[in-house]
Amino acid sequence: MDFISIAFAIVTLLIGLIAGFFISKSNYEKRLTDSRNTAEKIVEEANKEAETLKKEALLEAKEEIHAYRTEVEAELKERRAEVSRQENRLDQREDNLDQKSQTLDKRESTLQSKEDRLSARQKRVEELEQKAEDLVEQQQKMLERIAEMTRDEARQKLLEETEQELAHETAVLVKQYEENMKKDADRKARNLIVQAIQRSAADQVSEATVSVVHLPNDDMKGRIIGREGRNIRALESLTGMDLIIDDTPEAVVLSGFDPVRREIAKMSLDKLIQDGRIHPGRIEEVVEKSRKEMDDRIREIGEEAIFELGIHSLHPDLIKILGRLHFRTSYGQNVLQHSIEVAKMAGILAAELGEDVTLAKRAGLLHDIGKALDSEVEGSHVEIGAEIAMRYKEPETVIDTIASHHGDVPAKTVIAVIVEAADTISSARPGARSESLEHYLRRLEALESISNSFSGVKQSYAIQAGREIRIVVKPEEIDDAAATKLARDVRKKIENEMDYPGHIKVTVIRETRAIEYAK
Repeated sequence: MDFISIAFAIVTLLIGLIAGFFISKSNYEKRLTDSRNTAEKIVEEANKEAETLKKEALLEAKEEIHAYRTEVEAELKERRAEVSRQENRLDQREDNLDQKSQTLDKRESTLQSKEDRLSARQKRVEELEQKAEDLVEQQQKMLERIAEMTRDEARQKLLEETEQELAHETAVLVKQYEENMKKDADRKARNLIVQAIQRSAADQVSEATVSVVHLPNDDMKGRIIGREGRNIRALESLTGMDLIIDDTPEAVVLSGFDPVRREIAKMSLDKLIQDGRIHPGRIEEVVEKSRKEMDDRIREIGEEAIFELGIHSLHPDLIKILGRLHFRTSYGQNVLQHSIEVAKMAGILAAELGEDVTLAKRAGLLHDIGKALDSEVEGSHVEIGAEIAMRYKEPETVIDTIASHHGDVPAKTVIAVIVEAADTISSARPGARSESLEHYLRRLEALESISNSFSGVKQSYAIQAGREIRIVVKPEEIDDAAATKLARDVRKKIENEMDYPGHIKVTVIRETRAIEYAK
């Protein structure tokens, strides 16, 4: 039983294995068939897709080829057009060159003919010049025969006539200079008269001769006059000033020509008005006190001046005299300020010329020292100043400067000339003295206007505060001889049409320039 069972089992197992094998084989063949079918379908679809892509690629390639072909054809067309245009331009240029060549040929021919004509004309001119020289020589011989004199004799006679003419013109110029000197003498005389008036009678400006004292009220006028006028008489006798009490409200005028005494009187009257006690005894006391204060003030002003300029070892009395210049004016210009200004400018000029700066400042400061005492001492301020300098043993250079700064005596030193120049600069500058700025500008404009009115004048400049006019002329219109005549004509017109102090120098400038640039 066991054996049969086992055999049966084995047979069953074998049958199962065989059946399973055939079943598996059947399934495998079925799957293989399905796989083959699927693969064929994929291949078929791939072929279809590849065919589609191939067609699309061909279409795109055809489109690109068409576009490229179109672009190339357009570029070729444009290049052909450009080449055609260039050919046209070259043809035109060639035509133009042909025309220019023909024109140049014609011009060359014309120039050759002109050159031939010029050569013939030049030859003709040379012949005419030779004939003209012969005619001139013949005329000269004829003139010599008619005039009965040779060329040298004629030249000598012409020179004699020219000399006589120049002598006549020189005489006219001398006469004109004499008239100018008379005018200058008149002006200087008027200046001397004005200075004399300041010393004794009247002044050129009211500020230099009067001082105004303001009062708190008009009742103070009666107190200043006093009973029967005793107070005003005491004031006038002690100060040497005239008191003018008129209808001017709340003011008393002090009139006098000594600026120091006038300032003492003003100080005294101010103190009396503030104090309120006005009687002869008090007036005498106050005037004496003001006089002492004035002495101290004058000394302080002089010390400030020398300290400002750095000048030392000046005599104390000379310092006081110097301080008095603060109250002295000349043509409205403060003399002390003018002297300080001259000293500074003289120092600058001396430094530039290598001279003693300190000595130049000292001479400049003291050059008008005589004006401090010219109302008390007889003589001009130059003589008084030189005498003061010698009295206080100032250096010879200072004395020479004081004596020569107005040209009364020739200058012996360079510093004297420097101070004279500085004095002229300080006095003549615009605004320094009584001449107004508006009048000064009008005078300069009138100078330039007169110069510009002549033909051939390019530009004119008034310089040196109106003491010189420089005229620049056009060299193509004015030669050297005409420049001299122009200077004389401008001078005459200025003399006839203008009023001016001193002299005006007329300078005519003629310049010719030739300029080239190397490249």
